Amino acid sequence: MRKKERAALIVEALKEHYPASCSLVARKDYELLFATRLSAQCTDARVNVVTKELFSRWDSLEAIAGADLSELMEVVKPCGLYRVKAMDIQKCAQALLENHGGKVPDTMEELLKLPGVGRKTANLILGDLFGKPAIVADTHCIRISGRLGLTKSKDPYQVEMDLKKLIAPADQNDTCHRFVHFGRDICTARSPKCTACFLLDICPQGQGK
Repeated sequence: MRKKERAALIVEALKEHYPASCSLVARKDYELLFATRLSAQCTDARVNVVTKELFSRWDSLEAIAGADLSELMEVVKPCGLYRVKAMDIQKCAQALLENHGGKVPDTMEELLKLPGVGRKTANLILGDLFGKPAIVADTHCIRISGRLGLTKSKDPYQVEMDLKKLIAPADQNDTCHRFVHFGRDICTARSPKCTACFLLDICPQGQGK
């Protein structure tokens, strides 16, 4: 089976089992941007607890931009790497106000100029906020696409490029969200539930077990 054919079957099967929903809770464009930054090396569940306090305590970009940095660090501390994350969030808030009229930009080029924003975060924003084709090469995406034979790489950028060639633009962002649900439910990092997997018949790694 060719990779593109396998990819199409995977996309359709995931549609039947999982919603195309982001696990991060956000009401405003910048809230999703900052929540995604906090999610690095942290669970979405913990991020959602932290952002609930963060965005109620500082309820605007202006408030975050002018917040006492030590207080900001204390609030985001449960997410780990709190010093750099707090500084990135504050600098990003300032950059959005100074350079973008308080709005999150809608291009990869402009997003990558923001403090703390890499391709993973930028792609999630492009897909979720602006409905653009985007591959979010997070740990779930990299692990699952490798196991399913869609890529041989573990490099996030290369995985992104490989999947862009295989998954239709309209399905890219939603498929990445479904990878997250699938990765938590069945294709876990340790002890994946291969015998219970609805993709077992087309999974090279699962077939090899």
